[in-house]
Amino acid sequence: MIKPRILIVEDEMALASVLRDYLLRDGMAVDLLTEGSHAVETALGTPHDLVILDLMLPRVDGLSICRQLRQRSDVPIIITTARVEEIDRLLGLELGADDYVCKPYSPRELVARVRAVLRRRPVGGGAAKPEPAARLQIDPEAWRVTLDGVDLALTRREFSLLAALAARPGRVFSRDQLLTLAFPDDTEVFDRTIDSHIRNIRRKIHATTDWEPIRSVYGVGYAFDG
Repeated sequence: MIKPRILIVEDEMALASVLRDYLLRDGMAVDLLTEGSHAVETALGTPHDLVILDLMLPRVDGLSICRQLRQRSDVPIIITTARVEEIDRLLGLELGADDYVCKPYSPRELVARVRAVLRRRPVGGGAAKPEPAARLQIDPEAWRVTLDGVDLALTRREFSLLAALAARPGRVFSRDQLLTLAFPDDTEVFDRTIDSHIRNIRRKIHATTDWEPIRSVYGVGYAFDG
């Protein structure tokens, strides 16, 4: 079995060492850099399955590294930052990162995020294995969503919101972004009503199964991890 290879780019050595130990314990191979000047070359020179990238780095900052990686590779990237308010700006920049995590974070939680991203991507550059039929079926023509064959009976707004999230699995969206994507012409929907619609969608999903495909990202918004 091929071990996923993870590159950590983090200048806080104590934090990076703990995270490396957790990833190693979880069966992954890990490379570690404490500054950004060689991050792009390292990420691409030895193929990596995922990069954990801190924003505030010596010499070359995380934003520049992320942009350069996206120009040359589709390697998954999880960005970490110590400022919650920074994530809204990052989302607006459309950097192409696969997830965003605020410090201080639990290493166990970050390992779970890594696993979630890797499940959506083949490890080692090979072809992805065929997936079974999706549990969630979204029919835009019928405005109908079924889960394991059961109609969820979503309202029009609930359907629009779930469809917008599910179209980009793993992508973290702010409430403002979801307003634009799901309700571009609906002036009666506001950013905080997004939370109410999410609660209703979850309630209808939980009436069928204990599956939880919608992830809340504290201080930011939501992502679909189905």
